[in-house]
Amino acid sequence: MRRGATWAAILLAFAATFRRPIGALPAPQRPDEASVIRLVDAAVQKRVEHVLGFTDVEHYAVFRGKDETHPAAEMTVKVTYKKGVGKSYEVLSQSGSAIVQHFGLRPLLDNEKNVNLPGNVERSWFNSANYEMKLKTVGVQRIDGRDCYVLDVTAKHKAPNMIDGEVWVNAGDGNIVKLDGIASKSPSAFAGTTHMMRQYVEIEGYPMATHARAESNSALFGRTVVVIDYGQYDLEMAPAK
Repeated sequence: MRRGATWAAILLAFAATFRRPIGALPAPQRPDEASVIRLVDAAVQKRVEHVLGFTDVEHYAVFRGKDETHPAAEMTVKVTYKKGVGKSYEVLSQSGSAIVQHFGLRPLLDNEKNVNLPGNVERSWFNSANYEMKLKTVGVQRIDGRDCYVLDVTAKHKAPNMIDGEVWVNAGDGNIVKLDGIASKSPSAFAGTTHMMRQYVEIEGYPMATHARAESNSALFGRTVVVIDYGQYDLEMAPAK
């Protein structure tokens, strides 16, 4: 081969190496379904063992009908969770319709308190004890900069914060990244069938909710959308062994 042709071949190969878009990485090898489920179960157990409690600030906004610009009611609460105790709430501010607050937001908070009581909270963990899980064949999807496996999930029992739908989990550690589906039980008097979406971020290596949206339609109340934003987390961790 002539020298010029040799250099041309090298340059073409070099250029082909960099045709991949910036930030794109080879997808991890797709494991079998059982391996992914074990990874998810291990991630849940690790969080249970290491996160003893937390506080955060949650902002709730309720929208009615087609208007998702002007909330019918809003509420900001400080949440305290203690392992073995449950959740408590301090209302920091509230505005808008007193009816929506009383019949919509207060029941949501009461339901969250109930499902997080000892003896109840274990039944809402995202693991194979509480969900039927099937690994989807779509391969790895990138969500918020994280390579994720996608699971079809079906709740084994009914609770307002459990879904039938899809869940994205971090391919590296099994932590939940996003869920999207239908609530297995109506969370409040406002809700008929409720579509739920929740996103998570990792704080100190553990998944914590950052944004959620629930939409329901009922003959009595019509279309209702509840948007929740979570922030200002402070985690209490188990002592290092």
